[in-house]
Amino acid sequence: MTHPLIPQIIALATPLAERLGLEVVGAVFHTNHSPPVLRVDIRNLQDDTSLNDCEHFSRILEASLDAQEIIPDAYILEISSPGIPGILTTDKEFISFKGFPVSISTSEPFAGHKELTGKLIRRDETAVYLNQKGRIQAIPRDLILKVQLVSTE
Repeated sequence: MTHPLIPQIIALATPLAERLGLEVVGAVFHTNHSPPVLRVDIRNLQDDTSLNDCEHFSRILEASLDAQEIIPDAYILEISSPGIPGILTTDKEFISFKGFPVSISTSEPFAGHKELTGKLIRRDETAVYLNQKGRIQAIPRDLILKVQLVSTE
C-alpha cells in the first residue's frame, strides 16, 4: 500500500527533476525504519543516471521537502536509479538493450509459440525484431504482451 504522502512528494519532485533533465520513476516511504526512509527513484532522460544526478537531485529535493514541511519528523532521503528494468517498455530501453537476450510473450501463437526467446534487434512502429540463432523474427507489436530481459547467469 502506498504511503499517503507519496502523491504529494511526487507532485513536488517531478517538476524539480524535469528542470534537471531527470524523470521521477517512483517513490517509497519506509515508515517501519527509525528514522523513516524516503526513497525516490530517478532516471536521466538523456544518459545513464549518474551518482552526480542523484546527489544534485537529493540536495534540491531535500531543501524543497523541508521548506514545504511535507514530512514533519526526521527522515532519511535516498535518491537512486531504478536500475535495469525487467520488462522493456520505452524506446530508450529498446535501444539500450539491443543485442541482449529477451523473452517475448504474445497474446496468440506466433510461429507456433506464445513465448519466444532470442536477442533483441530493434523495435519499430509495427514489430519487435528478434534474432533466434541467426533467424530474424518480426513479431507484430499488436500480438506482444510483454518483452522481458532474460538473465544469462
